[in-house]
Parts: sequence; structure tokens; C-alpha cells
Amino acid sequence: TGGPGYEFDDEIDASLKFDKPYLLAMANAGKRRGRDGRLHGTNGSQFFITTVPTPWLDGHHTIFGEVADDESKAVVDKLEAVATDRSDAPLEPVGIISIEVL
Repeated sequence: TGGPGYEFDDEIDASLKFDKPYLLAMANAGKRRGRDGRLHGTNGSQFFITTVPTPWLDGHHTIFGEVADDESKAVVDKLEAVATDRSDAPLEPVGIISIEVL
């Protein structure tokens, strides 16, 4: 939750597509008009991990990595399987304690 206190533009690589699960991408709230009148990105510090292909996200979120090994994919699968309420919030707190970016 929260953010870093700043925002930055998308860094879309057209060759990268949301065509498979386990991709890491920047969460954002779409473009926002700045004081200069131009549209700016709303990326901050939040990210998400896909668990299925999500082609409707192509060109809207910056892909910056993927879950690389089967052990880590199993962790993502366990996170996805957590029971949630009507608003899709977990019934029990869940989180990532540590992560290694290569």
C-alpha cells in the first residue's frame, strides 16, 4: 500500500507482451494530466505478478521481469489461492517477506 511520493512515466517495450503467467509489471492508475497540461504516468513503487495471460494490459503497464523458477512460481500460486472477500481482499494477511531480483 502507499507509494514512494513520486510518479514516473511508463517504460513500455512493445516487444514484451502479457502473453504468459508469472510476469512482473508496474501498477499504475493510468495517465494523469500534470500542471504542465501534459499527460504523465502514475507509476510509483507498487507492482503486480500475473498468474494468467492478460493481453488487455499490453501497452498500459511496464513489464520489468518474470518469476523464473518453479519453486517461486509455486509461491505465487499459493498467494493466488488465498481465500478472499467480495472485494477480492485476502481474508487473512498475506505478503512477500523477501524477494531476490536478478
